[in-house]
This record gives sequence, C-alpha cells and structure tokens, in this order.
Amino acid sequence: MRLRADLHTHTVASGHAYCTVAELATVAADRELELIAITDHGPAVPGGAHPWYFWNLRVVPSVIAGVRVLKGVEANPSLDTDNGIDLPDELLELLDFVAVGLHPLCGLDDGDRVKNTEALLRAIENPLVDMITHPGNDAEFPVDRERIVQAAVRHGVLLELNNHSFDRTSGRHVSRDAERAFALDARDAGALIAVGSDAHFHSRVGVFDDALAVVEEIGFPEERIVSRSGEAVLTYLLARRERPRLDAGGEW
Repeated sequence: MRLRADLHTHTVASGHAYCTVAELATVAADRELELIAITDHGPAVPGGAHPWYFWNLRVVPSVIAGVRVLKGVEANPSLDTDNGIDLPDELLELLDFVAVGLHPLCGLDDGDRVKNTEALLRAIENPLVDMITHPGNDAEFPVDRERIVQAAVRHGVLLELNNHSFDRTSGRHVSRDAERAFALDARDAGALIAVGSDAHFHSRVGVFDDALAVVEEIGFPEERIVSRSGEAVLTYLLARRERPRLDAGGEW
C-alpha cells in the first residue's frame, strides 16, 4: 500500500522539532506525497507555539513544490479552558486541520485513565477536531480504548496510527501493542484512521513503514485510511465543515 498524505508533521515552531515548513514540503515532494499537514504543538506543550503563530499561518503558501500544505495544529486537552483544548474555538475554526493528543507536562500527567478518557472524549465531541493523535500511548496516558473508539466513530473523527510509536527510538515504543490494539478496535468498529509519521525532522516525512506493517498485518480496509491520498483527505475535511483559509497563501 502506498500512502500519499502525511497528516502529522512538526516544524521548529513546536519547540523540539528541527526543520521548516519548506523543508517538510520539499521532502514530501521528493517522496511523491500529495499533501501534508503542519501540526505544530499547541501552547500547552513547553516551548510550543504561541496562539499568534496559528493565527498567522494564513501567510504560509497552501501549495509548496506541488504539495498541498494544510495549516493545522496538534493541540492538547486542557483542564483550564472553556473548550477543553489549549487553543480557543475561534482560532481552531480558522485552521485547515485540527489534531488533538495527550502530551507530557500539559496538566494530565498523573496516569488517571478516567481523567484522560474524559479529556479526549470532550475533544472528540468538539466539531472542530479532526483527529486524535497516538491514542495508544498507554504507558504515559492510559485511556478507555472502547469509549474512545466508539466516540470517534460516532463523531466521524480520525484515529491516528502513529508510525513513531513503533520506532525503537521513541519513548512511546513501550506502548506499541496498545497502539496496535487501537487500530484493531478501529477496524472492527468501522472507524476512520490516518497513518502519520509524527516527523520532527524533515527526513522522516512520509515514513510509514512500521505503521503500514500493522495495517497490512491486521487487514485494515484501505478505503477507511483517509491519508491514502490528498483527495481523500480534502474530501473528508470539507464534508465535516468549511475550511475558510484552505487556499490562503497561494502557491510557491
């Protein structure tokens, strides 16, 4: 199987990644990807981007080197905001793509399965959220897998199968079996997924080998992998809501 979209990439704006938007897009073009999403970390992550950064993403070209570039975020559940996310809805609705995931040092580090589950469920119920990232990170952030999968199906939200979670250099590698279990439950429940690289350096864009091995092993239906093509991604996103800045920034 060949995937043509990567919905999880980071730039220097995330605080602990090491490349630019242009570098990500250039590698994506070299690897014949049709689309990438720039999903820098929200402000709750130490060193993460300021809200103004996300507001001003409209200046980034929407097509670079022939690759469609979605201006998005990997936001964080928050216990201290009105919408339960570390960026307000007024800002999320301007973005092309909104992912949410649990991360260390963002207020949910006590290993409370119930609290983590409720935080993700609240995010899934927000109509501006498109994807939940690395949901199988059970060692750090245990959740009720059945409830998360059922909610994702009910609200049409993507569950990510994160390639980096299977990488031995990743701190999430210890939870690789839980990540696989999410993919299995998503398969059986009829959920939609996206395979993401979680690239924090441009050479990792479009690297899906470990996640694709899981996809093939469990027989996940290709038609429910939204990241299979740029067209599939845009069809999915535009069916959910308007994306007012999708073509802002022009081409470069």
